[in-house]
Amino acid sequence: MRLMIVRHGDPDYEHDTLTERGWEEAKLLVPRFLKLNVKDFYVSPLGRAKDTASCTLKALNRTAVECDWLREFPAELLVKDSEVLQKGYPDTRKDENGFLPRITWDALPSYWTSRPEYFDRHEWRNSEVAAHSDIVECYDYVTGNFDRLLAEHGYVRCGNYYRAVKPNRDILVFFCHYGLECVLLSHLMNVSPFVLWHGTVMTPTSVTTVFTEEREEGIAYFRARAIGDVSHLSAAGLEPSFSARFCETYDDWSERH
Repeated sequence: MRLMIVRHGDPDYEHDTLTERGWEEAKLLVPRFLKLNVKDFYVSPLGRAKDTASCTLKALNRTAVECDWLREFPAELLVKDSEVLQKGYPDTRKDENGFLPRITWDALPSYWTSRPEYFDRHEWRNSEVAAHSDIVECYDYVTGNFDRLLAEHGYVRCGNYYRAVKPNRDILVFFCHYGLECVLLSHLMNVSPFVLWHGTVMTPTSVTTVFTEEREEGIAYFRARAIGDVSHLSAAGLEPSFSARFCETYDDWSERH
């Protein structure tokens, strides 16, 4: 089985759609799928992912299954106590009730790298962030639905690998979001999601391709052949959008801090 995870195009977050540049990127994705025999397409319910998928689906005269669990990873840091998690989270803002919610997986390196639990595939669940958010519940909701879908396609989760109940060469394509993609990959690779959230960047319309390997009969493991591939943009002479990245050097205030 082959899984292809596609991040949406350059986003217009305010209107939950794509920028003009994002539409251009989405159109450049189309040739990647024209010659593939895709079994099924799945898409996030959010506009920017659906708009990105629309270009490919229209060209192929196909439809996609909309899955709520493919929306951007929603877990928020529920901070009400000024002593809790204030340090290490950028742009912390207050209202009359305390600190406003923050994205759980948007942490400064000085915070999360100094706490070994965030590197551990199990212990991140017992972290300070987990204690003050719904991150574990959200993670299990996403991965539980992901595993149910894979089981429908013949691969059943068994501990840290998958039983190849009905082994196949089907291609499944997912149009979704960066944070959510890292959750899916962390589950397949059995690593902490914090390592992927902070150690990778999937730029807009990047494609991550993951294959099963069945080296032992009936036992499958997923391996990534390409992570965040943007060769379709390079072929068109287009530089990847900056979205999802932060400043390469701190003194460059034209880039996101």
